[in-house]
Amino acid sequence: MIKLKVLPTLLIAFLLIQATLLPLRAEEGMWLPQLIKLLNEKDMQAKGMKISADDIYSLNRSSLKDAVISFGGFCTGEFISSEGLLLTNHHCGLDALQSHASVEKDYVTNGYWAMNKQEELPNPGLFITVIKRIEDVTAAVNSGTEQLSSAEAEKKRSSNISELEKKAVEGSHFKAFIRSFAYGNEYYLFVTETFNDVRLVGAPPKSIGNFGGDTDNWMWPRHNADFMVFRVYAGKDNMPTDYSADNVPYRPAHHLPISLKGIKETDFTMVMGFPGRTQEYLSSYALRLIVDQTNPNNIEIRTRRLKVLDEMMRKSDKTRIQYVAKYASVSNAWKKWQGETRGLVRSSAIAKKETLENAFGQWVSENAERQKKYGHILSGLKMVYDSLSKVNLAAQLYREALSAPEVLGPTSLFYTALNSPKPDTALVAKQLSMYEANQYFKDLDLETDRKVMEVGIGFYRSVVGSDFHPQAMALVDKKFNGNITAFCADMYSKSGFTTEKGIREYLQLLKSNKTEKIKKDPLYLWYAAMAAINAEKINPTARFANTQITQLTAEYIRGLREMQSNRTFYPDANSTLRVSYGKVEGYAPRDGVQYIHYTTTDGIVDKNMTGAEDYVIPGRLKELILAKDFGKYSRPDGTLPVCFIASNHTTGGNSGSPVINAEGHLIGTNFDRNWEGTMSDLNYDVSQVRNIAVDVRYTLFIIDRFAGAGYLLKEMTLIE
Repeated sequence: MIKLKVLPTLLIAFLLIQATLLPLRAEEGMWLPQLIKLLNEKDMQAKGMKISADDIYSLNRSSLKDAVISFGGFCTGEFISSEGLLLTNHHCGLDALQSHASVEKDYVTNGYWAMNKQEELPNPGLFITVIKRIEDVTAAVNSGTEQLSSAEAEKKRSSNISELEKKAVEGSHFKAFIRSFAYGNEYYLFVTETFNDVRLVGAPPKSIGNFGGDTDNWMWPRHNADFMVFRVYAGKDNMPTDYSADNVPYRPAHHLPISLKGIKETDFTMVMGFPGRTQEYLSSYALRLIVDQTNPNNIEIRTRRLKVLDEMMRKSDKTRIQYVAKYASVSNAWKKWQGETRGLVRSSAIAKKETLENAFGQWVSENAERQKKYGHILSGLKMVYDSLSKVNLAAQLYREALSAPEVLGPTSLFYTALNSPKPDTALVAKQLSMYEANQYFKDLDLETDRKVMEVGIGFYRSVVGSDFHPQAMALVDKKFNGNITAFCADMYSKSGFTTEKGIREYLQLLKSNKTEKIKKDPLYLWYAAMAAINAEKINPTARFANTQITQLTAEYIRGLREMQSNRTFYPDANSTLRVSYGKVEGYAPRDGVQYIHYTTTDGIVDKNMTGAEDYVIPGRLKELILAKDFGKYSRPDGTLPVCFIASNHTTGGNSGSPVINAEGHLIGTNFDRNWEGTMSDLNYDVSQVRNIAVDVRYTLFIIDRFAGAGYLLKEMTLIE
């Protein structure tokens, strides 16, 4: 036995600090594709990548960026044929699928497959966005701000941004937007092209696409075929246009070849997509607020909402179909927050942040110039977060509890119009038409929505201080003897905002400037009371604190960059196109447990044998699995792969992202992270964080063998 020397406390502290100063491992980071050549190409190729940075992002020829799209603004997708065939996740397309479903045509349960282009289903309101180019405009955005105060400088930046966005697309059909990075230290311009004719081609049954349900969500091992197939259409000139029967399949500049060669452990992998939001550079004060206050209360209110939805969905097939996508959306973050909190605690994330902050403080104290530039940052952050904690709970639960009922959506449109100097009735009508396009009333069950309001008001009232209660909440005691159920039932029974007829009547009254009836509506009065407390007490305090946090964090990052000059910093995710890379690999989630990097259909059969509701599968799939006639989709050992994991840095918005191999070929579709790794939005731990993807061979097997839609494979580029 080798004896270990006990290290002195100071040496341990020194080593911990040094660990925070090391360059990032390849697995961590969401990189801007146009900077890959400068920052990452050599490292990626050393890790096994066989293509070049120009193959990933190029303005002069087609590249991977042309095949990867933003799906609806909330997910990612990838072109897999020259005829606009598009792959994304089942959970990303669930709203579109559900909009075509009914009790008679239960596409959610049974799936849907178009057997020719004429059977593909249009989806009003659904769009995809292609990135045309990305440009660093930091200098142009900051131009003329050098001698201005903070407030004036921000106004000047906003003006510069508007001008730059306008100029970038003048005379074209393209769109442009500018996003800030590193809390305002950098700015990038994105020029895009948007297509509005997106048609549903195929979706597996829920029991395949969401096999494992809530039981397996955010977990590994996984066995679901989380994919849907869509097709993008354009005009005959290949330009974007609204839906028309005369439109033709869009011809993308690039589509991903599909590899049937499979994967093995340590293979290079790359994920491209539109990750939504990460906050890797938050302080220890921020993480403590999340762990101690934000997450626990958000989890509890969603637990109560999910109970309501589950009970109501079990009572009626109609309600089940109406709320299947909504339930999944509520449940997704609910379970993610639980894993995130657990991961932050297990990985000692707060202590790691404190170690880095101590090192930063020490570095600052060693130099008078640094003290002048950065000496106020850490004390400032602590003070602001102490202030924010007093209003944070109200701000979080205003959104999660009070604002959850769907009827408050249309109500808010009228409230905004009636509280503006000149009500824009045309805008209200346009916004209401979007509700109709999204089949708002078709998918609304008033009893369910009322119960959601009940639990929301009840929870908010019980945990948020009375200083932040809407004034109308006093009616619960004064008029209804503390009975929240009676309070909500009264509002729903008397409000015109609960029916399509009532809302249309209110729109006519708004147009004719006869608004007294609207202003006396009980739901309007409740929303007005909510909006008042938010505007007077909640939002101003929270906004002021968050503005200060943003400014201090921007300075903190500048200081860290100066202190850690040998480290390459990647920007937080902000729904812009990014590249992450890593390798196929398993992990050890806890003592005595080691997960391998892939699953097969053997696991589907094993889970199905438990009889659990989330593990039911169609008889047809079970027959195919037991027959083991997997053909070219099988692994060398004859088993059929289902999912795999890799160490690519992903987050929400990466759902549907392509997982790409060293040759630039599609090997899977990203759909989740492991539960232990959900903390990666705030703290990355390469030993625990894994992205989860459905193996493209299982996707093709379901399309070909299960659904009988093998004709689609004829337009794909298959690498065997």
